[in-house]
Amino acid sequence: MRYASILMIALFSFSVLSIPIFGLTSSQSPVTEPLITINTDKKSYVKGDRIVVTGTVKSVVPETPLTIQILDSDNNLVQVAQINVSQDGKYTDTINAEGALWKSNGVYTVRVQYGQSNVTAQETFTFQNSLIPSSSSFQLKDPNTQQTFNVNYTISGGTVSTMTIDAQSLSVIVSINSTSDGTITLKLPRALIDAKTNSGQDDAFIILIDGAEVNPQSESADNDFRNLTIQFLQGDKDIEIIGTQIVPEFGSIAALVLAIAIISIIAVSAKTGLRLMPKY
Repeated sequence: MRYASILMIALFSFSVLSIPIFGLTSSQSPVTEPLITINTDKKSYVKGDRIVVTGTVKSVVPETPLTIQILDSDNNLVQVAQINVSQDGKYTDTINAEGALWKSNGVYTVRVQYGQSNVTAQETFTFQNSLIPSSSSFQLKDPNTQQTFNVNYTISGGTVSTMTIDAQSLSVIVSINSTSDGTITLKLPRALIDAKTNSGQDDAFIILIDGAEVNPQSESADNDFRNLTIQFLQGDKDIEIIGTQIVPEFGSIAALVLAIAIISIIAVSAKTGLRLMPKY
C-alpha cells in the first residue's frame, strides 16, 4: 500500500509538470522586451560627420544618467558621454566624429549603459578617417556640332554617373551617386563652357545642386580651363553649372553660313550686274 501511494504521487507530479504553463510548450520561451535599445542614423560615417544615437530604456530610474561609449576597431575608447533619459524612456544624443582619437578606419562600436552594469546594448558602424578621392575623365559630346570634350574630375564621397550639355540653359549637368558628404573638382574647358562679363572678363558660374543655388568651395582658371571645387551632401544627385556661353550651337553656325552666302551674292552681282534691289 505504501509503495502504491508513492507511485501515485510520482505519476501526479509528472502529469503536473507536463501541463503547458501559460500556453508554452517545452520548445517555446516567453518573448521579453529588451531592457535598453540603441540605433544610429546611418551605418557608415567619415571624419567630421554627425552621429545621431537614439534608443529607449524600459525602466527609467530618476536622476540616473545613461553612458554612451564609442570604441574603434581595436576596442580603444574614442569618445564617452553621459546624457539624461526622458520620462518616457527615450534618449538621443549627437556625437561629432572628429578629434585626435578618430584616426583608424574600420568597424566602430557604440555602446550604451544604464543603471546597473548588465543593462547594456550596442550597435556597430563603419568609419573612414578620410574620403579617398578618385580621379577620372568624362567625354562629353555636343549633339549639334558632334564635337567632343574631355572633362577631367576628382570626386570623393561618390561617383559620377553621367554628364550632359543643356544648350538651352547654357549649362553642363553632372549627375552623381553620392554615398556620403563629399566634394567634386571639375576641370571645364573654356571651349565647352565659360562665364564672361560684358567686358570680356571672367564671371562667376551659377551652380545649382538639385535646384538649390550653392557657392563653389574654390575656383581657379587659366587660358584654357575653368576649375571648380563643389561640396555636396549625401543624397545629392544633379549638379548644374550655368555659364554665359556654351559650345557653338547650330544657330551660330547658321549665322556664319548666312554671312558667307550674302558676301558671295554681293560678289556675284558685282560681276554679272545683278541687282539686289529693283530699280525705279
